[in-house]
Amino acid sequence: MRTNTLYQVTLLDTLAAWTLALLWLLPLAYAVWTAFHPAEYATRFDLLAPWTLENFRRAWEAAPFARYFLNTTVLVAMILAAQLVLSTLAAYAFARYRFRGQNVAFALVLVQLMVMPDILLVENYKTMGRLGLVDSLVAIGLPYFASAFAIFLLRQTFMGIPKELDEAARVEGASALQILWRVYVPLARPVYTAFALVSVSFHWNNFLWPLIITNSVESRPLTVGLQVFSSVEQGVEWSLITAATLMSTAPLLIGFILFQRQFVQSFMRAGIK
Repeated sequence: MRTNTLYQVTLLDTLAAWTLALLWLLPLAYAVWTAFHPAEYATRFDLLAPWTLENFRRAWEAAPFARYFLNTTVLVAMILAAQLVLSTLAAYAFARYRFRGQNVAFALVLVQLMVMPDILLVENYKTMGRLGLVDSLVAIGLPYFASAFAIFLLRQTFMGIPKELDEAARVEGASALQILWRVYVPLARPVYTAFALVSVSFHWNNFLWPLIITNSVESRPLTVGLQVFSSVEQGVEWSLITAATLMSTAPLLIGFILFQRQFVQSFMRAGIK
């Protein structure tokens, strides 16, 4: 009886997973079909329809995609580097040092996890204006340089590392930063990988804040640059929109396909649900 129950649960889980996978694949399949076929086949399915790369050529020429890709790559790398450095230092301090107001400070970090970034759009814009950073990549990334999520993950990981390793390193003459870099960081590598995947994916696809804070092509990322294909005056050309969208998401899709196993292992070791 118990075996049958477990089999039924497993079967239901498998069916649910396949259902969700199909729901996710249908929009992607439509985008691929529309992007690789002439515009007249965007709303009808024909197995004999000719395949073409013309939509990608037109989409690439309609917007400065090279600049958008460069901006997005620099932005994502800048944010991730700042998050890893600042979060590592903060997490190490919370995990291994005792100071007045420590619990209150960490509680404020956790409260930040419950605050939606959209609530801070107006205040962030005012701050960027006072700093003279409006319409720049730094203005897009600065509000995200400190990550409460990364601090929480790394603190929990660092607290699980035996303190005997600290003492052994100090006996060898290592400083606090050397202990952090040579002991804690290597042991927390799966957590760093898992968080990096979350951070890169989020900021590669972030739209609202970059739209508000930028005004020129020189500082706009891919997500904002895609607006050019949905002009009300020219109408919506789904073939160009899907081609541009596939070009924008291709790096993330290719990266996931190539490193899928490493992705899953990193999340499992990091304990992220």
